Amino acid sequence: MKFPLYLPQINNPENNNLNVIAADVGGTKTNIAKFVSEDGKMVLVAEDTYVTNNYKSLSEIILDFIKKNGYDKPDRVSIGAAGPVVDGVCYTTNIVYKIDTRELRRDLGVEKVYLVNDLEATSFGLAEVDDEFMKTIREGNPSIGGHLAVLAPGTGLGEACLFWDGKYLRPMPSEGGHSEFAPRTDVEFELVKFLQKTYGEIVIWERLVSGPAIFKIYQFLRDVKGHEEPGWLTQKFEEEADESAVVSHTAMRELNATCVMAMEMFVDFMARRANNMVLNYKSTGGLVIPPRIYNFINKDKFEASFLKCDEMEPLLSEIPIYLNLNSKTGLYGAAYYGAFSE
Repeated sequence: MKFPLYLPQINNPENNNLNVIAADVGGTKTNIAKFVSEDGKMVLVAEDTYVTNNYKSLSEIILDFIKKNGYDKPDRVSIGAAGPVVDGVCYTTNIVYKIDTRELRRDLGVEKVYLVNDLEATSFGLAEVDDEFMKTIREGNPSIGGHLAVLAPGTGLGEACLFWDGKYLRPMPSEGGHSEFAPRTDVEFELVKFLQKTYGEIVIWERLVSGPAIFKIYQFLRDVKGHEEPGWLTQKFEEEADESAVVSHTAMRELNATCVMAMEMFVDFMARRANNMVLNYKSTGGLVIPPRIYNFINKDKFEASFLKCDEMEPLLSEIPIYLNLNSKTGLYGAAYYGAFSE
């Protein structure tokens, strides 16, 4: 399986042997790497991971990476960042500083600095994905082709669409994760009221489908619906920094029914959001989800939630769903965009 990404300079010999520093900047961590372009492919040379908010700027992270590895100034720097990018600036939603290409050019002394949304970078990274990394979890009807949707819950909720122009897939960023969630059931109305106490009047999809959402759903079940919490689990929450990870790991081992219920609700919300995306973009080319989600998916329940709608079930039934097993897709995508977009 190959995804034909629109990278107009991928066969240009002048773009061969470029040294590219690429970064995938998230609300929790920043993955950074050096790549070299070779015959239309990006070859990974070295990589590292930084805690994003431990640094005052992205320039500081990149300069540390270059200095620590003894690299010369790169030919290009390319960044995927978690947030909307407007006029070369990303005011990230979960990071303490803004990312500005003008400041990066000044600080790094590099003329060609590229900045795209992180899910746009992930979309370009599908150029690196082949059958080894792409698992089909729902067959659908791949022969139809068409636009492709990408859904990626993390610290926030990342979304993107790849527009099919008849020859290539052209990534388009989205901030759909910040659109408003619509509850269906009495329990979900209660959940919205619970979340409003933390987030205010508008409850967006990111509050239901993201890493932090897992613990908030669990809290709702415990504090509002009266599910008891055993002492050993209370202690776990006190000892571990990532409370959502405690819920998910406990659910995977089936050690607590409330954690299992929280994860089932989370996956149901994720399937419904996937349904929304596919209908919004008419993504007959398929839906791509990241690997860390797969451990929590009951395929039958996920499919039932994904297919449930008013009149469009025949369309949804044709949609293939793919699991992208390459956890470095965003990093590779930033590198491909920096090397071959112009």
